[in-house]
Amino acid sequence: MEIPHYTPEQASKLPDKPGVYKFFNHSQALIYVGKAKSIKKRVSSYFSNTGKDRKTRKMVSEIATLEITIVNSEFDALLLENNLIKSNQPKYNILLKDDKSFPYILVTNEPFPRIYSTRRVDREKGTYFGPYTSVRAMNTVLELIRNLYFIRTCKYNLSEENVKAGKFKICLEYHIGKCKGPCEGLQSEKEYLKDVEQAINILKGNVNQVRQYFKDNMSQSAETLEFEKAQFYKDKLELLEKFQSKSVVVNQKLTDTEVFTITSDQKYAYVNFMKIKDGAIVFSNTAEVKKQLAESDEEILSLMIVELRNRYDSVTGEILSNVEIPETLGKIIVPKIGDKKKLVDLSIKNAIHYKKERLIRATEKLPREERIMQTIKQDLRMQELPKRIECFDNSNLGGTNPVASMVCFINAKPAKSEYRKFNIKTVTGPDDFASMNEVVYRRYKRVTEEGEEMPQLIVIDGGKGQLNAASQALKSLELYGKVTIIGIAKKLEEIYFPEDPFPIHINKQSESLKVLQHIRNEAHRFAINFHRQKRSKASFNTQLENIKGIGKSTADKLLSHFRSVKKIKEANLEDLEKLIGKDKAAKLQEALLEKTGD
Repeated sequence: MEIPHYTPEQASKLPDKPGVYKFFNHSQALIYVGKAKSIKKRVSSYFSNTGKDRKTRKMVSEIATLEITIVNSEFDALLLENNLIKSNQPKYNILLKDDKSFPYILVTNEPFPRIYSTRRVDREKGTYFGPYTSVRAMNTVLELIRNLYFIRTCKYNLSEENVKAGKFKICLEYHIGKCKGPCEGLQSEKEYLKDVEQAINILKGNVNQVRQYFKDNMSQSAETLEFEKAQFYKDKLELLEKFQSKSVVVNQKLTDTEVFTITSDQKYAYVNFMKIKDGAIVFSNTAEVKKQLAESDEEILSLMIVELRNRYDSVTGEILSNVEIPETLGKIIVPKIGDKKKLVDLSIKNAIHYKKERLIRATEKLPREERIMQTIKQDLRMQELPKRIECFDNSNLGGTNPVASMVCFINAKPAKSEYRKFNIKTVTGPDDFASMNEVVYRRYKRVTEEGEEMPQLIVIDGGKGQLNAASQALKSLELYGKVTIIGIAKKLEEIYFPEDPFPIHINKQSESLKVLQHIRNEAHRFAINFHRQKRSKASFNTQLENIKGIGKSTADKLLSHFRSVKKIKEANLEDLEKLIGKDKAAKLQEALLEKTGD
């Protein structure tokens, strides 16, 4: 294989062949490894001026030199890429997040092999099976083997010399019928290895072979009238079938099948791997992959299939998946119906469940405010963290004194100094949609003109109608699509998005819904209070203006100074004269005294 060196300017001179390319920075540190069916086309695409995201542009800016390795096929390129990523861990390649040490079952290669669990892998000690993602599942398999077969648990060196020399004595395991005493030469190694061979079949998932073995021996013992022996094999067969009944059986016709599915978000991908043997799911695990660039699901899954199959020593003829991936990896099927489709759906369900659990665990560690904002971001599928949320509501009674309110939450808490009141100026009559359009337009026109901070989330108290009106206002200001806007309907607490006819329902116990309800209720309260103040003032002004000699400006001056009707009535003539003059003060006091009957 060739390993030539190039500069970015020489990308057009690269061969049009399959292979692997490596990018190095100015310090000659390896920063990225990639594979390609055509090295020339793939590498040249990095240095074109189109279609690159921010992270890719950042990587390209660091490339000083590159190397290529030409291989025979795309599959060879995939294998080589996987090995180079594992051994070098370049900073711009996807990373398999693996912070767990899973246990294995080891069958030792010593005389009279032992079978036990371990987390340390030393291939010289014997053959390893696993890893097992569930310790309980592993212990169940070990318990089954020890109940079916006579496998020793001692750590003695049972070499032929040591056994003949009589260095060891039988232990309790022999007396309770769990061991046949090979330490004292009571069981030959040839007979012992028959049990080990059957145990290995179980560890490989070949349960049907073991079942057939017990069936044949049971029938043979019955034919020769060895009924106790036949009962012994019958008991073992029942134990095996009881164990298998606990496995997830999908279809007995599905043998030696693997399932790889993927679900992802902006930062991570989650790949589930399931192995099917004799119609039962014998292994399932979900791996978390951290994205570094804008890798597609197909790219990630191709790499992860190679990685997971190597890790779990798994090779089968058929692969089921939820995405189309290169045929070079084997026979790959994306099923549409039937048992195979059910398997893929089950695998995806496992990957999604793992993803949700990881997100829940991650947010639980955060401070309350941060956790709530992360939950809102997740529930509403937002791109940014909603550090600032603004909510709007209208209030009018029979079309009189229409007003609106805007309340603001910063870091999931009310920021009362940021609350705003709006008198409706351009709408006549009780038109909630037009009123909402007006106040949203006025609010964000001012925000953009004065350079104030825009919210990450706008909440509209109401359903589709109010939300559409608010969205039109944002479109007029060319802000639509730059900030998340939702409507929240009171009756069923449904969340509406613009241009989506179907609402979403957030879990009633969710912290994010409680915060959205809080800000909606706060906007409603603030609008109602403002409406009542305005209506009260209007009513009082009307009463005062009905007094001869008292006009609107005088009424406004009195209310502004005394704040309430009660205080105006309690005011002495001298104070009234100072404010509005002797003549008006006398007329006002006389009229107020007549109304109270004094």
